[in-house]
Amino acid sequence: MTNKTNALWRLMRFDRPIGILLLLWPTLWALFIAGQGRPSLKNLLIFSIGVVLMRAAGCIMNDVADRNFDPHVERTRCRPLAAGELSVREALAAFFVVMSLAFGLVLMTNALTIKLAFVGAALAASYPFFKRWTYFPQVVLGLAFGWGIPMAFAAENGSVAPVAWLVLLTNITWSVIYDTLYAMVDRDDDISIGLKSTAILFGRHDLLMLRILKLIMLALLLATGVILQLSWPWFAGVTVAAGLFVWQQMLVIKRDREGCFKAFLNNNWVGMAILAGLLAAYRVA
Repeated sequence: MTNKTNALWRLMRFDRPIGILLLLWPTLWALFIAGQGRPSLKNLLIFSIGVVLMRAAGCIMNDVADRNFDPHVERTRCRPLAAGELSVREALAAFFVVMSLAFGLVLMTNALTIKLAFVGAALAASYPFFKRWTYFPQVVLGLAFGWGIPMAFAAENGSVAPVAWLVLLTNITWSVIYDTLYAMVDRDDDISIGLKSTAILFGRHDLLMLRILKLIMLALLLATGVILQLSWPWFAGVTVAAGLFVWQQMLVIKRDREGCFKAFLNNNWVGMAILAGLLAAYRVA
């Protein structure tokens, strides 16, 4: 792998798949709910590949937006744009290629999904800039990461059922949870360079706010199970997620960087537990 290829690989975060997984789990929740446990193989392939591409696009635009900030943050100073391994022009060219591939996938679906895709593209391109204007960039991230949810319903059924918006709200809440943990790693650096985040907004109340958000997410998951009349494995999966949330709170009790990052990574298992509960619920139904 050449130096330039390696830099592009890291620019799109293919060396760190956690972001792909955090985007994939709620997309799969939506596909299986929309397909009542049996989504089409075509849509599974389209959305799984689309998740990889859209996460890559979001990472590229994030690094373009933060290219002047990243050199001042310990965790990000070695990113390809911050380190001068790639130019902004090269990064934007990569963004165009990735978005074109993603749009090609969407063209294999239906008219409503294509229309929704334009909203998703706008969110992917704009959300990195919100950390300059608002303390809630994590909310915009959740909307951007979760926009595949209404798209999945549209692709499966040709319409977006009301429960899709409940699942999207659940994902937004979850995104605020895990991205607040992520932002806690960079909080001191972000304050020094003038960026905003929920971690900074919550301040000394961060652990309390995380507990509240986790309770809200669990309540939304329980409500989804009741509305869809899902069987007991769904609620078992939610219970496992609750246990993982408790473990995360223990990891961040000292607010140290390592503990916060471990708690962030642990959310992969939360998404997996919920999907496992959903799949099992449809099998025993």
